[in-house]
Amino acid sequence: MDISVIIPVYKSETTIAPLVERILSTLRTYRMEIVLVNDGSPDHSEAICTELAERFQHVKFISLRRNFGEFNAVMCGLHYATGRYCVMVDDDFQNPPSEILKLVAEAERGQYDVVYSYYQTKQHSLFRNTGSWVVNQMTTRLLDKPRDLYLSSFKLIRQEVVREMIRYTGPYPYLDGLIFRVTRNVGKVAVEHHKREGGSSYTLRKLISLFLNILFCYSPRPIRLVTNTGFVLILLSILGSLTELATSFLSKHLPETDHLIWLTVIFLGGIQLIGLGLVGEYIGKIFMTQNGLPQFVVKKTILPKEIFS
Repeated sequence: MDISVIIPVYKSETTIAPLVERILSTLRTYRMEIVLVNDGSPDHSEAICTELAERFQHVKFISLRRNFGEFNAVMCGLHYATGRYCVMVDDDFQNPPSEILKLVAEAERGQYDVVYSYYQTKQHSLFRNTGSWVVNQMTTRLLDKPRDLYLSSFKLIRQEVVREMIRYTGPYPYLDGLIFRVTRNVGKVAVEHHKREGGSSYTLRKLISLFLNILFCYSPRPIRLVTNTGFVLILLSILGSLTELATSFLSKHLPETDHLIWLTVIFLGGIQLIGLGLVGEYIGKIFMTQNGLPQFVVKKTILPKEIFS
């Protein structure tokens, strides 16, 4: 198999059939497969995907028992993907199927493990663009991502990297975090970006969840920041105490310091609460992982018959 196209499906009953047909037509000269993962869609997406898998030999379909989230759905699809190159595509037509060929060509040209797309003109909303900018700033600092690399959802990953990524079985997968754990051999290529034709969009709740996953699941730097802040505050308090003693000795009277004491107590109390919150996030993630929270639960699958031969 040359190419596996993984599509997480959620509320895309109007777009998924034409998208699949367009991909099949675009990649007809390749040995390819399309892996559809229904992420607990409340509409008729499951029935449409079932019909597509039964009609087209190159389509695999996996339906999850509930909504686990986009990254979990993609991870599920990667478990079933067999192509030399695995390409993630959204279900809303913002990534034209013809652009898949650009990712493949760039991977071949540079022998890259991963190829990210980037857009000359983005069609996302201001809210989505702002969220993307924040995520990219965070990942640059926490994952040592190249500063000029845009982490788009439309990307290509070699099968060797995919095999390493799916060894992660925790309930909080972040694809780009897993990629940078495995490789730094990453390229990028400019692609077209169209307006959404359907499907679901990112909400504030989803973006906050993504931020927290990046912070607490893929880097120890936040907790180190709190520790370093504690050392800095201790040093500042020592210097402040020495300054206060020197001032009192030279002026031969004690300054009014009640308001400073109260502000200091409130400030340190805030730092303590932030530190406890950070530690609590880490402990909570560890607890949920050790408690066996599943990454995804498969409800049903429709796979081509020849994969069993």
